[in-house]
Amino acid sequence: MNSYVPPTEFAGSPGSAPDAAGAARGAGVSEADRRAIDIGSTLDDGPYTALQKAVVLLAALSIVVDGFDGQLIGFAIPVLLKEWNLARSAFAPVVAAGLFGMGIGSACAGIFADRFGRRWAVIGSVFLFGVATCCIGFAPDIVAIAVLRFVAGLGIGGALPSSTTMTAEFTPARRRTLAVTATIVCVPLGGMLAGLFAHGVLPAYGWRGLFLIGGVLPIVLSVLLLFALPESPRFLARRPARWNELGRLLNRMSRQVPADAVFTDIREQAAEQHRGVRALFMQGRARDTIAIWIAFFMCLVAVYSAFSWLPTMLSAQGLSLSVAGSGLTAYNLGGVVGALACAVAIARYGSRWPLLICALGAALSAALMLGLDAKNSTTLLIFGLGVHGLFVNAVQSTMYALCAYVYPTGMRATGTASALAFGRLGAITSAFAGAAVITTGGAFSYLAMLGAAMAVVMIALALVRRHIPARAG
Repeated sequence: MNSYVPPTEFAGSPGSAPDAAGAARGAGVSEADRRAIDIGSTLDDGPYTALQKAVVLLAALSIVVDGFDGQLIGFAIPVLLKEWNLARSAFAPVVAAGLFGMGIGSACAGIFADRFGRRWAVIGSVFLFGVATCCIGFAPDIVAIAVLRFVAGLGIGGALPSSTTMTAEFTPARRRTLAVTATIVCVPLGGMLAGLFAHGVLPAYGWRGLFLIGGVLPIVLSVLLLFALPESPRFLARRPARWNELGRLLNRMSRQVPADAVFTDIREQAAEQHRGVRALFMQGRARDTIAIWIAFFMCLVAVYSAFSWLPTMLSAQGLSLSVAGSGLTAYNLGGVVGALACAVAIARYGSRWPLLICALGAALSAALMLGLDAKNSTTLLIFGLGVHGLFVNAVQSTMYALCAYVYPTGMRATGTASALAFGRLGAITSAFAGAAVITTGGAFSYLAMLGAAMAVVMIALALVRRHIPARAG
């Protein structure tokens, strides 16, 4: 089932360039194009320089603050419920507004990044959610919080696909799966830091201080990105007017090119006859696109049910706010470990079996927690949530690398963003489902929902045909 190899840089290796060039000639590439510098081979087969690693680090920091600000609401809800004397259901629209904004931001950022550049998509997204998060600290009522969470969601949703695309396009093929996953794993890392941050800030400064201080961090980072983050070389290669800028960038990356260099992308040129969302369903990609969308939808149901409602669920079981918050922190900590471990496994064995095993592990770990009593087995429950977070985030984080493999450069940001946008619909569903399930069925129904969602993810990923292949040797 893994015999098909799409013409992307994941399929490329130093030995595959002649075959790719032959395919390009068959697709009608001119003699002038064949004499041009192939940006794919230049990046994939060259060294992994300090500048490239710095870009990956900056992209990772963007995702850290993305995960940090995105999960602050989960820690604030139990406090707001008591301070404003509101029912849990009153906050479902607030959670949904933020997730709805993330869905729109994900879809729009991908199209924006493919048209205007990855750099401005990242900078604009980080700045937007930083400002909106700061403003939540001044919100007078729940309606204002909902509106500001929607605005913040636009930036939070846009930062993720833009930053992962930037990582994928600055990293050589041999390092790409691990680099993309290490970037995505910064979402639970940011959430883990948010838990530690909330533990110290909430008692001293309240929920308003939580959002005020939490919003300043991405604003500062956006200023750093403005001065330090370059544009993607693969994006620049498709714009002849910016080839001089690309040449200077490649020279900084230890790839010496002449000032009048001409660029092409042989490995992906034949795959980019169509652009936009429609292209995701062409050239045999329809089945993979639909399966990936379903996997993202159900996985984000599970992920955001935890991000938004896990502390509230534990608090409803009679645990203190600090212990309830530690459940989400353990979930995120497990996610960091799981995502990195799964990325290493994918680099060695391909993506099919590691993803399927982790999805199965997520479903089983939720099922095994069904009989636990929160008060009498608190330590075991927190440990179980960490294990569950390990498996869930291993799947969620590495699915971005799968998107980067399935879709070539010209549609990669659109493909990744559309999958994430569809996944945000699952996240929005979790906003209402989480509140309803906790209210009617308590912890048992909540954990059953998490397990069922991940079982569907496993089935969807089994239907994907173009999994990342195992690396030879």
